Amino acid sequence: MSELFAALGHGLIAILGFIGLDQDLLTRHGPSLLDGIWITIKLVAVATILGGILAIPVALARISSIRVFNWPATAFVFYFRGTPALIQLFLIYYGAGEFRQELDAIGLWWIFRDAWWCALIAFTLNTAAYQAEILRGGIQGVPTGELEAANALGFPRGLIFRRITLPTAYRIALPALGNEVILMVKTSAIVALVTIYDLMGATRLAFSRSFNLEIYLVAAVMYLMLTLAFTWAWGRLENRLNPQRRRPATAPARA
Repeated sequence: MSELFAALGHGLIAILGFIGLDQDLLTRHGPSLLDGIWITIKLVAVATILGGILAIPVALARISSIRVFNWPATAFVFYFRGTPALIQLFLIYYGAGEFRQELDAIGLWWIFRDAWWCALIAFTLNTAAYQAEILRGGIQGVPTGELEAANALGFPRGLIFRRITLPTAYRIALPALGNEVILMVKTSAIVALVTIYDLMGATRLAFSRSFNLEIYLVAAVMYLMLTLAFTWAWGRLENRLNPQRRRPATAPARA
């Protein structure tokens, strides 16, 4: 996987050089940008998966009529959707230092002293709030006829949720989930402010050494290519899971 990614990255750098960007700049700083984009991909992928797992109980709590479940979930979603991701990251990264003794006493300081783990926690919580709301809408959009048919057949509630409600909800929510991941990719640039050398962090470092603004253009093209690749892959996934939503073929003209 890493070898394939490296080959694609070097191909991208060659294309950037071909379209007229500074070849010497790409040669000197291209490898660090490739390392940075790989870190960006790992951070977004892991945070999205963990956030998706956390989003399921949060979405169920949001739907629940039991206040002891609904209110904390609502407060969680309200905070992480209503405040900037940068503030959330700073509160975790810098704020954890205020509780160093307490965290050290329970053996968790090793996590909060590391910028990578702080960024992963912040992004996981942030995307969990957004995914929970997306999933909540998907669950509420499940056709009642399917649930009534399953109840009529005597299926247990847990089985109905696993086999009907959740899969259908995710199929409904696929377009919105794809948009959330794309936003995560672009938002991930803020981790450069806490000394993580993702794509933006590597770009800032390269600019501080070269003072050549073209390096930001290179980073923009890399973000664009990453977004295009994900959009294409997600579109394939949507077509496979929701074949009925494909654009209908044009009807043949009458003779």
